[in-house]
Amino acid sequence: MISEQLTSKTHRQAHMNEGTFSLAQAAPSALGAHEVRLHMAAASVNSRDLMIAKGAYGEMPADLVPLSDGAGTIVEVGSNVSNWKVGDKVMPSFFQDWHEGRFEPGFMASALSSAERPGVLRDFAVFHEDTLVRVPDHLTLEEAATLPCAAVTAWHALFETHRTFSSEDTVLIQGTGGVAIFALQFAKTAGAKVILLSSSDEKLERARQMGADTTINYKKVPLWDQEVLKSTNGKGADIVLDLGGKDTLEKSINAVAAHGIIAQVGVLTGWAAAPQNISHLIFNNSSISGVLVGSRTYLERVSDFMSQHTIKPVIHQRFQFEGVQQAYACMKAAGHFGKITVTINE
Repeated sequence: MISEQLTSKTHRQAHMNEGTFSLAQAAPSALGAHEVRLHMAAASVNSRDLMIAKGAYGEMPADLVPLSDGAGTIVEVGSNVSNWKVGDKVMPSFFQDWHEGRFEPGFMASALSSAERPGVLRDFAVFHEDTLVRVPDHLTLEEAATLPCAAVTAWHALFETHRTFSSEDTVLIQGTGGVAIFALQFAKTAGAKVILLSSSDEKLERARQMGADTTINYKKVPLWDQEVLKSTNGKGADIVLDLGGKDTLEKSINAVAAHGIIAQVGVLTGWAAAPQNISHLIFNNSSISGVLVGSRTYLERVSDFMSQHTIKPVIHQRFQFEGVQQAYACMKAAGHFGKITVTINE
């Protein structure tokens, strides 16, 4: 079956232009000596994808292939590929040029589903062998498709910033989307206490069932920063995952512990100007660290950690290839708990 698919003249791929999706046919591209061809099985949706659709990432190609996160099976390898073989199940890393070490601004252009790189919502995709990570044995390809952006971002925020993680830490997590739920799973597995915010009592109950120690409905308790201090005997949270941005940053600063860190992960409410209470960071010896996904090495560490502890992603809803517009609508509605996936090939 694979050989027939490879020799067919055209393959499906999705295009997105100003938030409108269309299906197109694409001829298979040539394979370089160090490249592999994946038969894509599934992809997942991130908040970044909504921002791209709204034009927040600038002008994109009219034939942009959407979605950055996916997983598939290798069906062809280049003549000099040594790390992989046909049949291996792998995930392409989000930043194709950031393999290890420090982040460099030039890596930005190598993000999948960008002006420079097509995304993964297509039948077949070609990647350099150095950009791939093996799928954990206990995960399906659909589950693995949720890791490259959301899981890596959560991992980066908890374990790869300049502050050393401790099992005695208290972690404050805002929301119940993909990054937030991975952070809850990782932090609890590593022994930390977790405080989680949501506007939904139903979601908060699910979070408690997953191990959240304290939950706060920020609609009912708008001064949630004071509630965080109260629940920690005035200390605050050692690590704050701020996913809101403009409307949450000042409260995050109020809620962070001395010598703690705010991992600025998201800007769901917009970009924040300099907060009025920034002096609180100075007097507290705490800090803000920007977190933008991570390297291939981070994805490898995520894969190893999830394998060691048999952690499975939480998938909220599944959509078919032709239903990608509905998948975006589901993400926009913000009612999800965990990840939203798109099946490309069964």
